[in-house]
Amino acid sequence: MSASQFRLLTQRRFLPFFLSQSFGAFNDNVLKNGLVIIVAFNPAAYPGMAPSLLTQIAGGLFILPYMLFSGLAGEIADRFEKASVIRTVKAVEILIMMIAGLGFYGGSLKLLLLALFLMGVHSTFYSPAKYGILPEILGRDELVGGNAMVEMGTFVAILLGQLLGGILAGLHELKIVVGALLALAVAGLTVSLFIPRRPASSPELRIDWNPVSSSWRNLRAAASERSVFLCVLGISWFWFYGILVLAQVPIYGKDVLGGLESVVTGMLVAFSVGVGIGSLACEKLGQRRVEIGLVPFGSIGLTLFGIDLYLATPRQPYGSGLTLFEVLGHLGAWRIYADLALIGAFGGLFIVPLYAHIQARAPRAQMSRIMAAANIMNAAFMVVASAFGAIALHAGLTVPELLLVTALLNGAVAVYLYCLLPEFLLRFLALLVVRVLYHLRSRGVENIPEEGAALLVCNHVSYVDALVMSAACPRPIRFVMEAEIYRLPLLNAICRGMKAIPVATRDEDPAVREAAFAAVAAALKAGELVCIFPEGALTRDGDIAPFRPGILRVLKETPVPVIPCALSNLWGSLFSRREPNWVKRQPRRLFAGIAFSAGTAIAPAAVDLGELRERVMALRGAQR
Repeated sequence: MSASQFRLLTQRRFLPFFLSQSFGAFNDNVLKNGLVIIVAFNPAAYPGMAPSLLTQIAGGLFILPYMLFSGLAGEIADRFEKASVIRTVKAVEILIMMIAGLGFYGGSLKLLLLALFLMGVHSTFYSPAKYGILPEILGRDELVGGNAMVEMGTFVAILLGQLLGGILAGLHELKIVVGALLALAVAGLTVSLFIPRRPASSPELRIDWNPVSSSWRNLRAAASERSVFLCVLGISWFWFYGILVLAQVPIYGKDVLGGLESVVTGMLVAFSVGVGIGSLACEKLGQRRVEIGLVPFGSIGLTLFGIDLYLATPRQPYGSGLTLFEVLGHLGAWRIYADLALIGAFGGLFIVPLYAHIQARAPRAQMSRIMAAANIMNAAFMVVASAFGAIALHAGLTVPELLLVTALLNGAVAVYLYCLLPEFLLRFLALLVVRVLYHLRSRGVENIPEEGAALLVCNHVSYVDALVMSAACPRPIRFVMEAEIYRLPLLNAICRGMKAIPVATRDEDPAVREAAFAAVAAALKAGELVCIFPEGALTRDGDIAPFRPGILRVLKETPVPVIPCALSNLWGSLFSRREPNWVKRQPRRLFAGIAFSAGTAIAPAAVDLGELRERVMALRGAQR
């Protein structure tokens, strides 16, 4: 695995932010878990509150601020310098821990619940600044690694916070609990002082102090970019799935497996470690790019291993009051723990690219407001998940059956989301084809602009040229394709999902030809990337045929930079036309080396067909 994402921990622009975030998540869970355990074991000191009811109230109080104040929090993070917002929130955390300390020492459950609610408010105002500052302190090629480190650090901090909260509460020494809470808060503020300052993204923004209208405005901002909004929905669905699964872990460990607290802790450790591994794997699998093709991969794993968790569940508990090691003495338990770890790992593969995609695509001036909108929806999905789980269990479903229903629901929702945004599924298909059949080397991809219109011109070697180019290029590409290929039964759905533009010659279908030129012009005017294969057809001999003049008409109507590109070593593959008989086109070997190369941009006025063809041939090299 590349060490690049870990190198971020050695840099001031990231390390103080990472530590500040981790300390905050750690402290949240020390307080919440410590409060529940202290009340559970000292009911006389806190009369009138059953531990089971306190658990539900604690969760609700922590989530409620996300629904009430996220809109305002997003506007503040965009209006003011984000590092200053983070420092202010961390300073307030110290005051909140003082209130918690008074509650512990005075035996005041009201003060403790107030502190818990205020920690929810603290997290509500921290989150938009946290996700909003990442694209300001990281480069585009670091977004995946940075988000992976944040998600890994957060889940580890949550787990360790729960463990430490339980340990400290079990000591029955209030001064130790209060001292730990204050020390963590002070540490969080101290490291936040070293976060580099960045200019405010929207200093002219007028803050709407009405929580209802500000939340609505943030939701509208998120919905203004369709792909961003669908990413927000995907993140919210992950929290729906995660809350349903994690909420069942204590009952599953105690009643289904017959274990003690250590069994439940081990299950949470397996899940958290899985999330960390999956999150960190995103940078390697995506080759340091924002690779949304990993999202379907993640959703497939969430469904498959959720189903397998149900299938691995024993019909009878392994015993009663068993320790973790006693439970692991049963071979089937290892499968259960592996399923939880893999659910966490595929969850990391699912959520990290979604966050990175939002940060790469959303307008910088609205970044924190869009992340605040995500928090609103996350909270709403969590509440619905809790209600759904309670209703399902009350209706007679067992815990394993509820986990199975959750996994099946995930599959259905994933299919629905990918139908709404085929780009995710197509990127996954491109990665699958390229990674299974070929070893792709990319050169000069940095010549393709990250934003704005450009016309890509490439040689046409095989039926999978578009998928290979999609896997190599981080931005979506609109391909101009032969109408004959576009209409092929197996390819038509893919072509439509990629928003490919069918084209025909003037003799074949003049109406389709004119419609293609109009669609290309519209796409370029909208700032999209368009790729033309100017030979007009797949090569039948491996050479690059003369370029047709359609490019010149496109540039005359919509003058944009032209990027010469080339595909190498695809001639003779399964998808080329080297052999007329399909059976003879079997792959010579798996993981065959192929290459995609992009040259420097050519000004539209300087484009000459002969010279452009020479540039593509030079990029292709000797390999066809």
